[in-house]
Amino acid sequence: MAVCHRANSSFAYKGKSPDIRQVGRELGVRYVLEGSVRRAASRVRITGQLVEAESGRHIWAERYDRALDDVFALQDEITASVVGTIEPSLRQAEIERVKRKRPDSLDAYDLVLRATPFVDIPMPDGASQALPLLERALTLEPDYALAHGYAAWCHEILFQRAGRGEDNRQAAIRHAHAAIIHGRDDAMALTLGGFNIGMVEHDRAAAREAFEAAVALSPSSALTYSMGSIVRAWAGEAERAVEWGEQALRLSPFDPFAYGAWLGIAMARFCQARYEDAAGAARKAIQRNPGFSSLHVILAAVLVKLGHINEAKVTAARVLALQPGFTIGEWCAAIDPAPEIAEPLTEALRAAGLPE
Repeated sequence: MAVCHRANSSFAYKGKSPDIRQVGRELGVRYVLEGSVRRAASRVRITGQLVEAESGRHIWAERYDRALDDVFALQDEITASVVGTIEPSLRQAEIERVKRKRPDSLDAYDLVLRATPFVDIPMPDGASQALPLLERALTLEPDYALAHGYAAWCHEILFQRAGRGEDNRQAAIRHAHAAIIHGRDDAMALTLGGFNIGMVEHDRAAAREAFEAAVALSPSSALTYSMGSIVRAWAGEAERAVEWGEQALRLSPFDPFAYGAWLGIAMARFCQARYEDAAGAARKAIQRNPGFSSLHVILAAVLVKLGHINEAKVTAARVLALQPGFTIGEWCAAIDPAPEIAEPLTEALRAAGLPE
């Protein structure tokens, strides 16, 4: 996707009110980010809006009011906030654009965009619909890192929540490594690769390396911090998991994957025996993504620890409604949680009435 961010070219429009469609044509971009800065005494107001150049449609707009204490720190804060916040809006705009294209005109990038909504709720039905699109993308571009990353995630979903098939496990690992090999300059590919290596191959050290490389490339990637939070939580790195989850929410509080940040925080708080905090985080995750069975699993365990057994049993029933084949043993074996999490989690899920 092309966004107007070319400093030398875009400065030509400073102080003018050009037609956005013309700007898009002249700069060869699909989206234009424009804004203004107004200062009053010791405060500054910065406004920004993202516009689709072809249609002139406003995709995102925000206003920032800040004290002008340290202009360089302010610049960094606003930059991180804008980039982190507009990314989900821009991604959705691209998905909507691709929906308007003829199916026979889709290129590899278009196919990946078509696939991504199917994994918003990371459950088997969606993954099964996304995979054929990603396989078509990889037929067109075998080294397409992002397609490998999403394919890895689809196989991870199927492995974790559709019977722990060995073929899905092997495919998830294969695609995850391909995403990292071919995506050394692509933060999202590195993130997806690292997540699936951590969750399926259980190589948490390699996952951390991939996440750190992604953050170095794109410090404003909320998805990286969210997925990193989950992997760190399952590894027993509670403090870091909370830090990364909270950073994801600061960068992009309305991101579709914000439920992942809340999941990482919930698991970390469970590990720390801070069960009220864990319950609050788990409930916020479920509000964002009620169809994701793993969120209800965590809430059921936390409710047991809080002594709310009846509510825990109701939540466990919801797990089985969403994932009828769920068993505690298979779920824990698939994820391989750190020992300090595995034992209390297993005991709590057993008390909630979930099958062994």
